[in-house]
Amino acid sequence: MAKMTLRAARRRALPAAIWALGFGSLFMDISSELIHSLLPVFMVSSLGASMVVVGVVEGAAEATAAFVKLFSGALSDRFGRRKPLLILGYALGAASKPVFPLAGSVAWVFAGRFVDRVGKGIRGAPRDALVAEVAPATMRGAAYGLRQALDSVGSLAGPLLAVPLMVWFLGDIRSVLWVATFPAVVSVLVLIAYVREPERVEVGGGTRPRLMFAGVGRLPVRYWIVVLLGAVFTLARFSEAFLVLRARDTGMPDGRVPLVLVVMNLFYAAGAYPAGSAADRINRRVLLLGGLALLVASNLVLAGATHSPTVLFGVALWGLHMALTQGLLAKLVSDATPGELLGTAFGVFHLVSGAMLLAASVVAGALWTTKGAAATFLAGAAFAAIAAIGVWGVARRSAPEP
Repeated sequence: MAKMTLRAARRRALPAAIWALGFGSLFMDISSELIHSLLPVFMVSSLGASMVVVGVVEGAAEATAAFVKLFSGALSDRFGRRKPLLILGYALGAASKPVFPLAGSVAWVFAGRFVDRVGKGIRGAPRDALVAEVAPATMRGAAYGLRQALDSVGSLAGPLLAVPLMVWFLGDIRSVLWVATFPAVVSVLVLIAYVREPERVEVGGGTRPRLMFAGVGRLPVRYWIVVLLGAVFTLARFSEAFLVLRARDTGMPDGRVPLVLVVMNLFYAAGAYPAGSAADRINRRVLLLGGLALLVASNLVLAGATHSPTVLFGVALWGLHMALTQGLLAKLVSDATPGELLGTAFGVFHLVSGAMLLAASVVAGALWTTKGAAATFLAGAAFAAIAAIGVWGVARRSAPEP
C-alpha cells in the first residue's frame, strides 16, 4: 500500500506539460492503432499485398520516421524550440489519416504511411527532449514511463474500438478507418492548448550547436553504447504487423484480429510506468536483460503457435518486453547526453533504430514468404538472444551501477 501511495504521489508531482504530452500521445495513438490493427489485413485481403510488401511498407515507413527524427531533433536543439516541431509533427499525422480509407492500392497506403511517419519523425525527438527538460532529473524515468503509459493506453483503446466498430459497420474496414480521423484532431488541439516550454538557459557563452553533425561529434562514448544496444533490440523486434498476421494465420477472424494489439498494449500500458519508475532506483541492466528474456520467450511461443490463444499469450509477453525496455532506453539516452544536445541525441538514436526496423521487417517478410511464419519468429528469438549476450558482456566490462 505504501509503495502504491508513493507511486501516486510521484505521478501527481510531475509537471502538467508531461501529462499534456501523454494525453496528446494517447489520442494520436487511438487513431493510429485503430488503423494499424486493421491495416495489415486490409493490405493482404483487400489490396492483394504479399508478406514481403507488408514488410517493406511497414519497415520503410518506420525508417522514414527515424530519418526525419534525426533532423527534427537537431533543429530543435539549434533553434531552442521544441513545441513548433512537436505540433507540426502531430498535425501531419492527423492530416494523413483520411488517406487510408480512400486507398485503392498499396501505393496509397504507402503514401499515407509515409506522411504519417514523417509526422512521427518530426515530433518524436523534440517530444522526448522536452520531457527531459520539463521533468526534474530525479523523476525522468517516471516522466518517460508516464508518457509511455498514456501512449500505450491510447494504443490499447484504438484496436479495442476497432472490434465493435467492425461489428457496427458489418466488417467494412474502410468505414472503420474513417472513424480514426477524429481522435487525431483532438490530439493536436490538446497539445496546442496545454504544452508550455520551459525557459531555456544558453550554454557555452550563449552559442548554440551547429545543425546536425557538429553536435553528433560531441556525443559521448557512453551514449553510443546505448545506441548500439537499441539497434540490436530493434533488429530482434520487427513490425507489429506480423503479430496481427500471425493471429490471422492461426485462424482468428478478421473482425477479431485487432485483439492482438489490444492484448499487446494492455500489457505494455500496465508495465510501462512501473518499469520507468523502477529504472530510477535499480540496476538498469537487470531490466534490459529481463526485457530481452521476455522477447526471446515471446518469439518462441509465436513460432510454435497453432491456435489463436497461444498467439495472444506470445503477444502478451511481447507487450511486457516493450514495457521493460522502451521507456528505459529513452532514459538511458537522456542520462548519457549533454542537455544542449538532447534533441540531436534522440534523433540519432531513432534513426539507427528505424534503420534496424526496416531491415528486420524486410527480413521477416522474406522469411515468412520463403520459409514460413515459424522461421520469422525463430529468427527474432535468435537476435534477441544475441542482444542479451551483448548486454551481459557490457555489464561484465563496466563498473557496477550505484
